[in-house]
Amino acid sequence: MFFSLGILLLIGWFGGWLFEKIRLPRLIFYLLLGIMFGPSLLAVWDESLLQISSYLRQMALVIILTRSGLSLDFSILKKIGRSAVLMCFVPAVFEIIGIAVFAPLLLGIKIEEALLLGSVLGAVSPAIVVPRMISLQKQGYGQQHHVCELIMAGASLDDVFVIVCFYAFKGLISTSSLDLMRFLDIPVSIGLGLLLGSLLALFMWFLFKKIKLSFSFKTILMLGMSFLMLGIEECLKPYVSVSSLLGILWFSMVLYHFRKEDAKQIKKAYDGLWDGFEILLFVLVGAIVSLDYAFSKEGAMLFGLILIGLVFRSIGVCVCVIRTLYTVKEKLFIILSYLPKATVQASIGGIALQEGLPCGEIILTGAVIAIIFTAPVGGILMDCFYPKLLIKDTDLF
Repeated sequence: MFFSLGILLLIGWFGGWLFEKIRLPRLIFYLLLGIMFGPSLLAVWDESLLQISSYLRQMALVIILTRSGLSLDFSILKKIGRSAVLMCFVPAVFEIIGIAVFAPLLLGIKIEEALLLGSVLGAVSPAIVVPRMISLQKQGYGQQHHVCELIMAGASLDDVFVIVCFYAFKGLISTSSLDLMRFLDIPVSIGLGLLLGSLLALFMWFLFKKIKLSFSFKTILMLGMSFLMLGIEECLKPYVSVSSLLGILWFSMVLYHFRKEDAKQIKKAYDGLWDGFEILLFVLVGAIVSLDYAFSKEGAMLFGLILIGLVFRSIGVCVCVIRTLYTVKEKLFIILSYLPKATVQASIGGIALQEGLPCGEIILTGAVIAIIFTAPVGGILMDCFYPKLLIKDTDLF
């Protein structure tokens, strides 16, 4: 296993660096590396590494959500107002509905399986979007109407909404019919997740205030609290639903609100952790892809379904920014920035297959096709059109 892990990290880092040089998302190389060295082709990866991949993906998801939470400022969200709230869930809802309508027609799957597929495909990728928005902020683009802040906030919270929906829809598939009572678990899960995150954040705030701790120890505490929330969700699962992932995001946001300097230090450590876990996450997702299925008729149908989902998603974005101060060009840029998919698809795309659900292979293949297509295309569109669509601060005078 350690030999496979060494190859994965070293080749992954070098290939990702080369892809960045030619202005392509490095995660595309990670996926291709996973596919090439996976069971479908060269079968280089050790079986024991593939067996623990679900745990590694869960850890990567914790890091993703914590980094997002440590970057979100309540005051900015309040300043943007209604659009910031709507962007967190409306585009995803539109995309999930679009896929739920057309997936049974194109793929012949059940409505609950279509909802599960929609929840996997319905998230935008912070890994593609957020670094570009930070760069545009520094250059002074879109600052008049806080375009970059709107996109970053929406992209981060959109992921959490989709992940909560994914686990709710996954529960529906365990029954032979669509039990609407299960949807009551969603608000309960959200409420308990927020409560758990708030309690642990207050405990951390008290600890940081009363005891002088080193930067590295604060990071260890943060990780420990996050894993504790995952464990609490697992223990309470037979009795009540708790969204530990939402709790982790909220925990990070509350900590940032009360302890900004500590949060900024911890985020730097998480940025370093993400550099390694990003390679692991995308390579291991690529490793479990079936090439025969990806290049079959169903694969072509999935590609068409992804395009349909993006159309619905774009309509959802338009709904969010209607009757706002954003110009037509800014609205078009917001639509383009909400196209890329990667992080969430890699994190949860393989869960259905690993749990033996009938739609597992369809969902995993759809997730990988969505990443390979939308990540580079969305990134290129943003890079090409931001000078034409966004106002630069110096252009205002």
